[in-house]
Amino acid sequence: MSKIPIYFMPGLAAGPEIFYKLCLDPNVYEFHYLTWKDPLGIEESILNYARRMTTEVKHKKPVLVGVSFGGIIVQEMSKLIAAQKIIIISSVKSTSELPKRYKIASKSKIYKLFPTQIVTKFENYSKFFIGTSLEKKAKMYKKYLSVRGKSYIKWSIHTVVNWRQEKPLENIVHIHGTDDNIFPFKNIKNCIEIKDGNHSMIILKAKQISDIIHQSLAC
Repeated sequence: MSKIPIYFMPGLAAGPEIFYKLCLDPNVYEFHYLTWKDPLGIEESILNYARRMTTEVKHKKPVLVGVSFGGIIVQEMSKLIAAQKIIIISSVKSTSELPKRYKIASKSKIYKLFPTQIVTKFENYSKFFIGTSLEKKAKMYKKYLSVRGKSYIKWSIHTVVNWRQEKPLENIVHIHGTDDNIFPFKNIKNCIEIKDGNHSMIILKAKQISDIIHQSLAC
């Protein structure tokens, strides 16, 4: 029996290391870790970026797993290639699940007024824009937030706040923590709840998330 190929997409500024605490049977699953590419300029569409990312996928109907912004990316990838299942963690399925501050930032373009903070010190930017939680976690998990290219960070922030998805896609398993301060749980619909899970729960609650992934793929 062939193994199930799983492609993992990390969160904004993160590397594949965030997935290494997952406990999935290597006899059942074949693991592939995607890494962030440099964008083709600030105006590159998320769909075009996703198209370039799909060139790394070498299997038909893989499972796509994405965390946070990576969850948005795998949803866009699934518009271009057939996926067996899409699993997003600490992410959003539609524009309606984004926090109000993101929508305000998108309309006002206020995020463009702070290029230095965004580019050179993501922790400082996060304190201004998405609360102190990520700033504290970024210090604790500095080794996990390893992608700091200027063009990448600017493009990522621009793309997240301007993402438009009116209706959730089908075939999505959404795992979300009740204490997520980046994408607040109160805005999330139709998800598998992780009690006390925060935005870093892919690391802190890896065993519980692993069990959910396995159960979702065993259905």
